[in-house]
Amino acid sequence: MKIDFAKLQYQYQLYKTEIDTAMHSVLDKSNYIMGDEVRDLEENLQNFTGAKHAITCSSGTDALLLAMMALEIKPDDEIITTPFTFIATAETIAFLGAKPVFVDIDEKTYNIDPSKIEEKITKKTKAIMPVSLYGQPADMDAIGTIADTYNLKIIVDGAQSFGSTFNNVKDSCVGDISTTSFFPAKPLGCFGDGGAVFTDDDGLAKKMKSLRVHGQSKRYHHQYIGMGGRMDTLQCAVVDVKLRHYAKDLALRQEVAQKYTKALQSKELILPFVDKSATSAWAQYSVRVKNRDKVQTRLKEQGIPTAVHYPMPLHLQECFAYLGYKKGDFPVAEIVSKEIISLPMNPYLSDDEITYVAEHLIAATHFSKIDNN
Repeated sequence: MKIDFAKLQYQYQLYKTEIDTAMHSVLDKSNYIMGDEVRDLEENLQNFTGAKHAITCSSGTDALLLAMMALEIKPDDEIITTPFTFIATAETIAFLGAKPVFVDIDEKTYNIDPSKIEEKITKKTKAIMPVSLYGQPADMDAIGTIADTYNLKIIVDGAQSFGSTFNNVKDSCVGDISTTSFFPAKPLGCFGDGGAVFTDDDGLAKKMKSLRVHGQSKRYHHQYIGMGGRMDTLQCAVVDVKLRHYAKDLALRQEVAQKYTKALQSKELILPFVDKSATSAWAQYSVRVKNRDKVQTRLKEQGIPTAVHYPMPLHLQECFAYLGYKKGDFPVAEIVSKEIISLPMNPYLSDDEITYVAEHLIAATHFSKIDNN
């Protein structure tokens, strides 16, 4: 059996008629920048999430930039975040000249550990940027209490978690600004790059709308230094179609995750943990194994693709050497990065495929343990 990791082509064929119709509508009107479909998607994102404002933009990375620019993050400001995430989280902080300050992760959820945040707060700290890793929000109650105590802003990097919840509230509605990504392999993806920012703050929303079009208040009148951060009309049309089906696809992701968990009961595996206060969008189904390279090789031989999200924590990346961190500074992140492995995950995995992956993963971990001994 050969397993498709994300089944993007399958999804396209599933919704092909609707997607093609929506894209041809844009082509017929030839309004490729800020066309009607942009407004339509933003309104539908607001309705889906309950956020007062949903503002589309050119990528999940640019969503983070827009959020920080709107909050006037400046050089030498500090933002506390996690070292166990995609580089865009901290890269955007550094891009604005601010300093990413890392905090180790919780060993169960792999999200930022709130109990370690306060000790990293200084007079330069302006915000906390939790990441909803693999689709599950961080502990927003604890983070919110800290932010309120120290008058800090919260920017949620929800690139992987659109549609997840914390205490029954959509993750797009937690924090001062929440962001997401519509990269094709995300739970809700377009056919290129795209993203969005969400906020209930009228002033921040107005500012981010201006910032994404070069800081314009009206055409050729620029109130702010901004960016070319628009999401193009074609991509908005695609996401708007997929959004109509997203509640169903999200439910199917939950079912796939539950079936994986039931099939993968093995003392040699550490399975995903979802806190009772949260739900996950299951962008990834990631387990921890020993002898990861051997396990991946065995799975590949059986037609099972895997991925590692992420093999090196950010504090050990060459580009962040200037921050002065060293190996051992964030031991949980370092351990998890050596053991984590993501399995094929999408709403359309069949029971046979899940069983096939599970059986071969359990066998691979068993044999890799024997090989190692």
